[in-house]
Amino acid sequence: MDVSEARDVAPSPRIPPGTTPESACELLERLDVARTRKEGANGRGMAEENGRNEPFLIGVAGGTASGKTTVCDQIIQRLKDQRVALIAQDSFYRGLTDEEMRDVKRYNFDHPNAFDDEALLGTVRELKRGKSVPIPIYDFKTHQRSEKVHMCNRADVVILEGILILHNEQVREMLNMKIFVDTDDDVRLARRIQRDTAERGRDVGGVIAQYTQFVKPMFDMFVLPTKKYADVIIPWGRGDNVVAIDLIVQHIRTKLGQHDLRRIYPNLLVIPSNYQIRGMHTYIRDSATAKHDFVFYADRLNRLVVEAGLGHLPFTEKMVTTPTGENYLGVEFCKNICGVSVVRSGEAMETALRACCKSIKIGKILIQRHGDHCKDVIYEKLPKDISKRYVLMMDPVLATGNSATRAVEIVLSKGVPQEKILFLSLIATPEGIHKVCKRFPQLKVLTSEIDERVREDFCVVPGCGEFGDRYFGTDD
Repeated sequence: MDVSEARDVAPSPRIPPGTTPESACELLERLDVARTRKEGANGRGMAEENGRNEPFLIGVAGGTASGKTTVCDQIIQRLKDQRVALIAQDSFYRGLTDEEMRDVKRYNFDHPNAFDDEALLGTVRELKRGKSVPIPIYDFKTHQRSEKVHMCNRADVVILEGILILHNEQVREMLNMKIFVDTDDDVRLARRIQRDTAERGRDVGGVIAQYTQFVKPMFDMFVLPTKKYADVIIPWGRGDNVVAIDLIVQHIRTKLGQHDLRRIYPNLLVIPSNYQIRGMHTYIRDSATAKHDFVFYADRLNRLVVEAGLGHLPFTEKMVTTPTGENYLGVEFCKNICGVSVVRSGEAMETALRACCKSIKIGKILIQRHGDHCKDVIYEKLPKDISKRYVLMMDPVLATGNSATRAVEIVLSKGVPQEKILFLSLIATPEGIHKVCKRFPQLKVLTSEIDERVREDFCVVPGCGEFGDRYFGTDD
């Protein structure tokens, strides 16, 4: 494990000591929904740059001596197979001026102005781009930055730890997970006295005076209010909260296995890949694949995507009697659904939908494309009662997202709520995902693979060529 260290708004789910993993897992599921989508604008640069993976960024806040560093250490110990960088906000204290040094006992180290936020932001941005960065070393005895620095290397996980790490809005927007360590005041004071006398050369009286004059008031004024921004609140008293740490690490591991865009958009769904899916994609992407093979493997992928999409529709429980005379508690499929294909490629997915849902109504929308713009709706024919149905929209390739956005707007204009629309595709690009998922945050986009980008000539890379031409045999 490569650990680079630089040490010395809805209510959040709270994980009490002794909580069972089964019940606590439900709390962590709220992370994706609660996290602001502003993260998409601030956190996607690395995902689009040279194909690199963006690190998972965690902020750990809490009062002085609350146990933040211990929480970070335990997370790092459990992520033994990952590269983890731990950065302490204390490293970014401003060096004191001569005037401030003359009355250092009256200097407020717990005020937001005591930190160099611009330096911290610059460091985090560089780490998100996959670069190694120097981390300053702050001397708590001289109250100046040392000439030496720690080098923080590129990491899979970056943990920012500090009392006010959730105070700065720009920092919060870059975080993938926000943690607040909650500890009783008396426990924190005892720890502070022990730490500052042993590690920072201070006397007990000076520590208590500083605590009552600056630390406690600043905690109430600036630190405690940031608790409302936390995704997870960890009670951390005299014992370790092992369940909370294990669940957080489990969540991190899950996110590290996801495409970066899924960290940004909770409404993006990607079918878990396996060798069968990769093999089918290999066939439809191969320029040498004959038409009948292209259609065969495209239809198999279409069926997988449609089945996966149907699995995200609501259901009702149903009790049936088996041939043995025993009862079986199962489910009944959603009946009020319809399909809408974005002509012409979307029609290739209609066979799969009809195979899964007999007698289903399917509408069509044809939009004329002009380069990177799609303004002209050439044709639309939708079920008259579409506003009462769940809608599965179909287009095998989500490229720029312009046609998809225009098609969704048409369906919305018929009175269909966003949350009742599921957009299905075989291949999607980051550009199309950003456009659709950000524009329609309640709509779900489901795909089987995410490609690299859209080229200047509007071709998807690596892509599969013109899907409609290859499927319907008009590419000669």
